[in-house]
Amino acid sequence: MERIGRTVHPLVIPQDALAPQRHPDAPKPGETIASHYRNCFGCGVEHPTGLHMRIEAGTAMTTRAVFEVTQHHQGAPGIAHGGILSLAFDEALGATNWLIRSPAVTAHLEVSYRLPVPVGTKVFIEATMQAVLGRKIWSTAEGRLNSPDGPLAVESGSLYMQVPQEHFDRHRGITAMDSTLLDIAP
Repeated sequence: MERIGRTVHPLVIPQDALAPQRHPDAPKPGETIASHYRNCFGCGVEHPTGLHMRIEAGTAMTTRAVFEVTQHHQGAPGIAHGGILSLAFDEALGATNWLIRSPAVTAHLEVSYRLPVPVGTKVFIEATMQAVLGRKIWSTAEGRLNSPDGPLAVESGSLYMQVPQEHFDRHRGITAMDSTLLDIAP
């Protein structure tokens, strides 16, 4: 395995971190990554004002996501709220964990806003898992306006911690989630 050791927006990846390896049962490139919960504000199809993000596996260690900024997602009039954009990046970055088939939670998320994102704009996000060390996973993402090659509007870096599936079972309570969570444990 390849050693890493570099800075990722602006998180530092330790020298002994390894390049991640795609799990043989990971979604194939172009395959949709299912919502982990139908009522999730980020990726859930049933949340009335959510982002309804479409996320698919990319090549190597990438995922691609798209969402359209609606009137429900604005902060200043006509412009996406920064917190909504960070949520979208958390979803896209978190989806890279499907590529190693390991449940994980967000430990740290950095977001840099380069351009305003107007209501009615589609945001195309490409996230890449960069490194793994023990339970830690580092990833980066870029968000572009209106097409995968559009202007760069948002950049992000993240640190996720791998957790056992029991973490989610213990914290979810007895709710509608009981029948809608997907088990992504290897």
